[in-house]
Amino acid sequence: MAAAVGNAVSCGARPGRQPTLRLPPRALLAAGPALVASGDELVAGVWPYRRLALLRRLTVLPFAGLLYPAWLGAVAAGFWGWGSSWTQIPEAALLVFATICLAHALTVLSGHWSVHAHCALTCTPEYDPSKVTLVKVVPTPNNGSTELVALHRDEGEDGREVLSFEFQKIKYSYDAVEKKQFLPVAFPVGNVFAYYQSNRGFQEDAEIRAAEKKFGSNKAEMVVPDFSELFKERATAPFFVFQVLCVGLWCLDEYWYYSVFTLSMLVAFEASLVQQQMRNMSEIRKMGNKPHVIQVYRSRKWRPVASDEVVPGDIVSIGRSPQENLVPCDVLLLRGRCIVDEAMLTGESVPQMKEPIEDLDPKRVLDLQADSRLHVIFGGTKVVQHMPPQKATTGLKPVDNGCVAFVLRTGFNTSQGRLLRTILFGVKRVTANNLETFIFILFLLVFAVAAAAYVWIEGTKDPSRNRYKLFLECTLILTSVVPPELPIELSLAVNTSLIALAKLYMYCTEPFRIPFAGKVEVCCFDKTGTLTSDSLVVRGVAGLRDGKEVTPVSNIPVETHRALASCHSLVQLDDGTLVGDPLEKAMLTAVDWTLTKDEKVFPRSIKTQGLKIHQRFHFASALKRMSVLASYEKLGSTELCYIAAVKGAPETLYSMFAQCPPDYHHIHTEISREGARVLALGYKELGHLSHQQAREVKREALECNLRFVGFIVVSCPLKADSKAVIREIQNASHRVVMITGDNPLTACHVAQELHFIDKAHTLILQPPTERGRPCEWRSIDGSIVLPLAEGSPKVLALEHALCLTGDSLAYLQAIDPQQLLHLIPHVQVFARVAPKQKEFVVTSLKELGYVTLMCGDGTNDVGALKHADVGVALLANAPERVVERRRRPRDGPILSGSVRGSSRVSRQRSGLLSPDEQTASQRDRLSQVLRDLEDESMPIVKLGDASIAAPFTSKLSSIQCICHVIKQGRCTLVTTLQMFKILALNALILAYSQSVLYLEGVKFSDFQATLQGLLLAGCFLFISRSKPLKTLSRERPLPNIFNLYTVLTVMLQFLVHFLSLVYLYSEAQARSPAKQEQFVDLYKEFEPSLVNSTVYIMAMAMQTATFAINYKGPPFMESLPENKPLVWSLAVSILAISSLLLGSSPDINSQFGLVDIPVEFKLVIAQVLLLDFCLALLVDRVLQFFLGAPKLKVPS
Repeated sequence: MAAAVGNAVSCGARPGRQPTLRLPPRALLAAGPALVASGDELVAGVWPYRRLALLRRLTVLPFAGLLYPAWLGAVAAGFWGWGSSWTQIPEAALLVFATICLAHALTVLSGHWSVHAHCALTCTPEYDPSKVTLVKVVPTPNNGSTELVALHRDEGEDGREVLSFEFQKIKYSYDAVEKKQFLPVAFPVGNVFAYYQSNRGFQEDAEIRAAEKKFGSNKAEMVVPDFSELFKERATAPFFVFQVLCVGLWCLDEYWYYSVFTLSMLVAFEASLVQQQMRNMSEIRKMGNKPHVIQVYRSRKWRPVASDEVVPGDIVSIGRSPQENLVPCDVLLLRGRCIVDEAMLTGESVPQMKEPIEDLDPKRVLDLQADSRLHVIFGGTKVVQHMPPQKATTGLKPVDNGCVAFVLRTGFNTSQGRLLRTILFGVKRVTANNLETFIFILFLLVFAVAAAAYVWIEGTKDPSRNRYKLFLECTLILTSVVPPELPIELSLAVNTSLIALAKLYMYCTEPFRIPFAGKVEVCCFDKTGTLTSDSLVVRGVAGLRDGKEVTPVSNIPVETHRALASCHSLVQLDDGTLVGDPLEKAMLTAVDWTLTKDEKVFPRSIKTQGLKIHQRFHFASALKRMSVLASYEKLGSTELCYIAAVKGAPETLYSMFAQCPPDYHHIHTEISREGARVLALGYKELGHLSHQQAREVKREALECNLRFVGFIVVSCPLKADSKAVIREIQNASHRVVMITGDNPLTACHVAQELHFIDKAHTLILQPPTERGRPCEWRSIDGSIVLPLAEGSPKVLALEHALCLTGDSLAYLQAIDPQQLLHLIPHVQVFARVAPKQKEFVVTSLKELGYVTLMCGDGTNDVGALKHADVGVALLANAPERVVERRRRPRDGPILSGSVRGSSRVSRQRSGLLSPDEQTASQRDRLSQVLRDLEDESMPIVKLGDASIAAPFTSKLSSIQCICHVIKQGRCTLVTTLQMFKILALNALILAYSQSVLYLEGVKFSDFQATLQGLLLAGCFLFISRSKPLKTLSRERPLPNIFNLYTVLTVMLQFLVHFLSLVYLYSEAQARSPAKQEQFVDLYKEFEPSLVNSTVYIMAMAMQTATFAINYKGPPFMESLPENKPLVWSLAVSILAISSLLLGSSPDINSQFGLVDIPVEFKLVIAQVLLLDFCLALLVDRVLQFFLGAPKLKVPS
């Protein structure tokens, strides 16, 4: 792993070394971003620290050295009668002691909660490399959380000390010679091909040991912590500690039932979460590769080695294994061919063809981004079939007849390891927006502080009152502001959405992104395979006759036949299935040739010789073409005649043709305008070549002086539901954008068909043909030409639809990036863009402040999907919809065609089932219920479900999933917002009743508090289980808590409730016997009274009303009547309130400590409750009408 720590490490100090080795003094370490390489994917900054001695830490020194001794001294002085007045009151002294203890506990815990606080309290920054013991590592955004990790010291190859640390399973070593930074291990991934082609693995044991020390083992395993460890982590979380503190305070105030009820609920909830976490971790643990024996070339011979002992630099044998073993690490294919199933990583079900690099240009440098698709086999994938290197050639040949490969990366550094790390570390704990939650609590604290101050000022007017009890009451008011359920409620809403999405075959590895889906403003789509289907239709070949007439495949000349039959990357598996690009499959099927396993193609419909394919120069996005060298036997002789066949983008091949039809460009642009994909075909005869010449032929030799043999025209029909889904997304106030690598004309045609574009003309930005000239906008039919003006693109976008090509994007990026940023939000189609440019478009939209969704397939859109706020990967070749995997008994049976009387279901209806069948159906039903219950638990994302590509993965290829994600996102967002409203109102009412009413002697009994807590918890639970509506609404939800509508509705509803409470309180006061004493005794036992009963019933009713009024319902989620559980819990609350008010059961009333209320007063209470409800409802609905709908800020 290590880069040597070179000159910075003085080796001279060690005994037994030569004094000549003494180096200049050590260089000090930097800190922060300067200590890691800029642009590191995982780590943003590193800070070096040294642990302080125990007594010098800030968690010990101020308390043990100052506060505790000072308190002891003051108490001792008070005991002897010397001290100040407070030390002589035992309660006051205890209170001060409790405050010091609390401060001490919070100081210690803050080190648990925040790594930054932990470092500040217990460590000191240290820049001398010899004294550093710890480093604080801050990751890049969305890559997990900051950690304090130990610094390890090893001996490097040159005997010098090497510093290293491990963060999220990745090892970083300090390079003290050149960079003076911590760098991740340098794997052998950027060398020239000659290095790999001539490599013979490790020759000596010492080399293997050095490599093992540097790279570590090839194990991607994780340790599952035990229950107590995980529970401790949760039990020291800020909210949990706060809740336990509240429970302690309530116990001091003699609310025993309520405290125990709350505490047990909390512990049970946390314990169930820990259990779930452990289950998930053991599931993830199973995902790593199982070790098995593979052949490795070491010390000049093949030997069996366990797959977890392989190190980068090894030469290994890879092939199809009878035990279905997976490839153990990322390898580069040197000799032999493989067909690999990469579904575990990309979710892509089409097996990929992998080619060796043995015949490629030795000077070319390996580029993992570009070459991985063709030459790298990833760890965790499965080899479906392999073709070993030919016997005749020189070079390594494995003893097990496999393919030869070079190990590039191992362990957690492989692609599979990265996916595991995303699942393990990338996910934040499910939370709503933390900063907003914090500000929200501060907002409520203002009212709580006011209430507590009121209690203290008013309460201390009575000299005989116990100040300790009064102080306890003030702290209770402050703590009551933060509802104990808050964190539970917020995570419940997100979990409900996760479960719902999993049932729709959508898997999410980053749950905190779900609320973002509710705020999405721009939806970006890839075209091919996302909006258009993979079932392609070959219309024929154009350019063979006059104009753009398309010749049917049955009438094309033999040269065109040969070009189409040989120029592809298709392979036949052992079981006879063809694998490869769907476009090429469609072409081979259309010309009706068959491919055999030994790379030969034979015609079925025409009389001509078969072809043998010798060399393929594969299609690459950058080159936009593919070429092959093939041969056929001349009639009447055994001599081979070699041919070159090329296919690719018409504009790329134009310069390679010896001669072209005069209207070449006109034909392909016209056909592209109609939305078809057009590829140009080239062909030439090379005559006879020797074996040597055929093997060494270069791509350039094939791709010149070609004969034009036509344009193959393929139409990609739209997916069945693309139109409807795009309409729904647009109607739901989103802007829709297409970002594709396809031809701009085809892209604009599809965009028009799907109504992305509704303007008469689409303008495409053309980069200048000559230097010094400006870019210009051109309409598709060429009737409009406008210069790229400096002004606002907004005006232009009002009249025309805009399309940017990859070339014009690159040109503007270099010339005028500022203008490009202004332009991007107004462009509807980005065409012929490279994967990196897709990423640039998405990040630019984010920088401009738009919440962006990207939907594409998981292969070439990875960057854009990763960088979008919401990235959804569709699995190519997956079905568009799933046949119902199960019907619940209550859904009723499905009967195909006519209802057959003999079917088991109809016999069940008419009671004709035999007893055995009846028990079987009972058993089915029971197991069904159990399965449903199981489904309710948090879904764990498995490796085959998540793709490396994106936070969301859909197992279906339909874009309907985008609607699902937005619906769930909106539902979660609205649920959390309404929870905040309800919690705010409850907290404000509580602050009032605990302050003003408390001083008047109004108290709740223990039973009353417990019932209130139970009903509250029930309502909250069912609010978080709300389901979204079936269709998306035009109205958008409010994106955050702090907006005029939320603040006003909370304040005005509180005002209504407050006035009702004050009025009823004064009425009850008037009907009660007059008070004898001036000050109420606050500490006497709870006694039922009319005032207390009135306030309790009122508080319960207000709580229920708050839920009913602030439940949002349509247009984002099901209405109140449809949310049955919530309706029931509200009904139970209303029933409880009514029966307590009417006094229908005197026993229950006395149990809850309520007195009998006079009949006329019951009517008054009922009228006030009704009026209070109506007024609060009116206030909320009026505000919602005027302020509740945010506007979309992009031109939609």
